[in-house]
Amino acid sequence: MGSTTGSTTAQPDGNVDVQRQFRSALSMFATGVAVITAPRQEGHPIGITVASFNAVSLDPPLILFSVDRRSLSLADLCGASGYAVNVLDETQQDMSNRFAKANGDKWSWRDSEASERDAAVLLPDALATFECEPYAQYDGGDHVIFVGRVTRHQARAHGRPLIFFGGRYRSLDVVQTASA
Repeated sequence: MGSTTGSTTAQPDGNVDVQRQFRSALSMFATGVAVITAPRQEGHPIGITVASFNAVSLDPPLILFSVDRRSLSLADLCGASGYAVNVLDETQQDMSNRFAKANGDKWSWRDSEASERDAAVLLPDALATFECEPYAQYDGGDHVIFVGRVTRHQARAHGRPLIFFGGRYRSLDVVQTASA
């Protein structure tokens, strides 16, 4: 199995050192990267990068993701009538970084603002997209867990996912080499 470099027993809430070590341990789990988009009543749509996307159920088709309670978009996302999960391709690291920032113009790359209040934005060149209606929201400590019912989905026939591992972006080649 391999050796461990150390272990930590969970401590009471708020212990910064334990939280840092916990986050470091979690970074050893490779994840894909997705951008959640949703319409907003006023202004540009919501757009946030997440690495917490998962399938929940096939029948009904359910997915989940979580959002930090400090997110400036949280209140709007909680009230959204729908949202989309855009699974990023390995060529979309810049897109991931754009939507990971709390402020700034996330939408300057778009030519059109048509129907921004009606539907979540599907990002161009995404590896897969899942359009969802809200199904449930749960308390997840310092995050809110969103469960969405998938109403439409699509996937490209070819492409490679953007991967986050060890606190940085990786490619499948690097992950395969590291595990060989």
